[in-house]
Amino acid sequence: MSQTPPPGASAIGQSPSLTRLAAAFLGLLHGHVELFGSELQEEKTRSLRLLLLAGLALVFGLLLLLGLSALVLILAWEDYRQQAILGLCLFYALATLYCAVRLYRALDEDVSPFSATLEELARDRERLLP
Repeated sequence: MSQTPPPGASAIGQSPSLTRLAAAFLGLLHGHVELFGSELQEEKTRSLRLLLLAGLALVFGLLLLLGLSALVLILAWEDYRQQAILGLCLFYALATLYCAVRLYRALDEDVSPFSATLEELARDRERLLP
């Protein structure tokens, strides 16, 4: 006659492997969360630095344009007042259009800020799936 295993015997035999599987899963999850956190901190620092530099560049650029515009108007005030004003307006319009196009292209080409985390998740998925 065959013996039937006591109830719960099969669960006891699988318990260490389930524990190891859960531990491995938690280890992977911990690594990914850690990587995501460090990338998030790097992106925050990088974004703040870029914002500060862009703000300062904008302020100094506007001061320079104001000074150069005043110089051009002072030099051309007597003879070519209207042409100088029109030329400055045209220059500013072209510069604005150029910057807007470059900004639009830069926003389109932006890469994912968490590419390392996404690559690691893809590698783990390839390892776990047959």
